[in-house]
Amino acid sequence: MRSQDKRNSRKTDKDDISAAVDFFAEAGLLKKIKRSGWWVAGIKDPESVAEHSFRCAIIAYYIAHAEGVSPYRVVLMALFNDIHEARINDLHKMGHYYIDFKAAEKQVFKDQVACLDKGLKTEMRSFRDEYDGQETLESVIARDADILECLMQAKEYYDHGHLKAKKFFQKAPEHLKTKTAQKLWRKMKRWDSSEWWENVVKFDR
Repeated sequence: MRSQDKRNSRKTDKDDISAAVDFFAEAGLLKKIKRSGWWVAGIKDPESVAEHSFRCAIIAYYIAHAEGVSPYRVVLMALFNDIHEARINDLHKMGHYYIDFKAAEKQVFKDQVACLDKGLKTEMRSFRDEYDGQETLESVIARDADILECLMQAKEYYDHGHLKAKKFFQKAPEHLKTKTAQKLWRKMKRWDSSEWWENVVKFDR
């Protein structure tokens, strides 16, 4: 039996609840998968994909409010943007040069949601297509949040002595499209990443 046929046969064997539990378990793998681009910058134990996605969703929520759009779809696009990496891992840009990773991402996401409830599957495919198209303000904001989270992480690594992380400051900011994301980056690049918690410690309760 071909691999596609095997995938199709499995779709009919699961009820909605079982499929949901399996999906949650698969999403949990993102807690173990490292963001591989940081290895190039000499960071041996970078953050996980799950850690990136969590803060990306928070940033997306903020930008959506600042730009005057409903945060619902924005947050969902940001949160599920890297869900495919549960199956094919994270691949840094050098790898993308040699492998058609975008096609793999699309196929993996299609397979991941195939067993879910029809309404849920339809919605998830819809916001995934919207994100890939980058034609709505919501999708642009979700992409800005993804870039901005990477830039913020790079600044934090840089402040902790990983000087090569500064290379991420060079081209990534050019891809920020919303005024809010651009304003946040202007603040971040001058910001001391230890400043926030030092201020909390000084706070008298």
